[in-house]
Amino acid sequence: MMFTKICTSASKVSNSLTTLRNIRSYPAVMSKFDLPTRLKGNEKSIWVEYIELTLKYKPLNLGQGFPDFHAPENVTKALAAAATSDNALLNQYTRGYGHPRLINILAKLYSKLLNRTLDPTNEILVTVGAYEALYATIQGHTNSGDEWIIMEPFFDCYVPMVKSANGIPRFIALKPKNTNGPLSSADWVFDRQELEGLFNEKTKGIIINTPHNPLGKVFTLDELQFIANLAKKWNTLVVSDEVYEWLVYEPYKHVRIASLPDMYERTITIGSAGKTFSVTGWKIGWAYGPAHLLYNLQVVHQNSVYTCATPLQEAVAIGFEQELERFDRPDCYFFSLARDLLPKRDYMAKLLSDVGMIPTIPEGGYFMVANWTTLRDKVRLEEETDENRDYRFTKWMTKNVGVLGIPPSAFYSREHKHLGEDNVRYCFIKKDENLKKASEILMKWKSQQ
Repeated sequence: MMFTKICTSASKVSNSLTTLRNIRSYPAVMSKFDLPTRLKGNEKSIWVEYIELTLKYKPLNLGQGFPDFHAPENVTKALAAAATSDNALLNQYTRGYGHPRLINILAKLYSKLLNRTLDPTNEILVTVGAYEALYATIQGHTNSGDEWIIMEPFFDCYVPMVKSANGIPRFIALKPKNTNGPLSSADWVFDRQELEGLFNEKTKGIIINTPHNPLGKVFTLDELQFIANLAKKWNTLVVSDEVYEWLVYEPYKHVRIASLPDMYERTITIGSAGKTFSVTGWKIGWAYGPAHLLYNLQVVHQNSVYTCATPLQEAVAIGFEQELERFDRPDCYFFSLARDLLPKRDYMAKLLSDVGMIPTIPEGGYFMVANWTTLRDKVRLEEETDENRDYRFTKWMTKNVGVLGIPPSAFYSREHKHLGEDNVRYCFIKKDENLKKASEILMKWKSQQ
């Protein structure tokens, strides 16, 4: 009996020592599973942070870039028809690089727009949103140490994608030619001498975004030709993020850099069904370009995503077929959406001006950047702890006024964040009643100051 007790006690001690050793070695064990070095520095996301802010304080959300109204009925009906079709294969895997019906209509459309014949099989890749198209492009074309030139402010995924591919981002900022408002997005320009100085033998490419998020700038033919000449001189790629290609306000015109002389051969262009048809939740995008450049994207795509949702691709294809049939008519959604958004843009500009901000009037897209610094005496920035003023401004306004905007410094490199701190970004692709509600909230707040 005594022997059993001794053995039992010894066993307990042994187990305790084992547990203690495990506890002591826990940090060492966990370090083995730390975030890989190539991903460190990419942990923070403005969208995760501000979605949490929205859920907690329930403000009027003018921050995130999506419509709060229904998508065009012909497109949503096409999805319902695809999902319930007699063709059972429309709910099964489709071709990995793009559903045949979709790549064929995309090739037809862009062949028309570029005045050249695109091969749907080899020159178009369908992706999980424009996001994956960008990811596959950068992963597929970046060797360790390759440099990518990125214009600021930038869509926030560009830099993490370049860094996670062991590339090196190089930055050049768009800056307003004057600061006396109201401004046009055309007033925001890059310094040509500075851009020219960034190109070197290590440059793999340049990422451009036109129409631009968040400024709404529509790059001119002259600006794009200057970029094209540098790309040809240094034998680099151009990644042209054109997800807002149809959201251009008259009299401005969208110029596709791939259409310029000798540029298709070195350009990968990114598009989005979410932006084209106001269905951001569908996450269908694409990249098009010459077959030898698209091949690298295909390798990344087939080893990560492999294929995209079949019924969604079928519905997007039908949408494109229908819009292409009425391409020259005023009811074509490619053009009617921009016409419908124009009064919303102007309403937003007047609202922000009336509140006291200085808006930049966008030539394209559905975002508006405004300088908020004339309101600094009306907000208590000291109540927020963030490093950058625009974060403190947007958080204080969310919590105390009830309107959510996005801090543009999130779209700048660390060394240039000060360039975005005086601004806030709002989204105006919202119902009229919600824009009116924003006006009522902000004007009431102003009157109480």
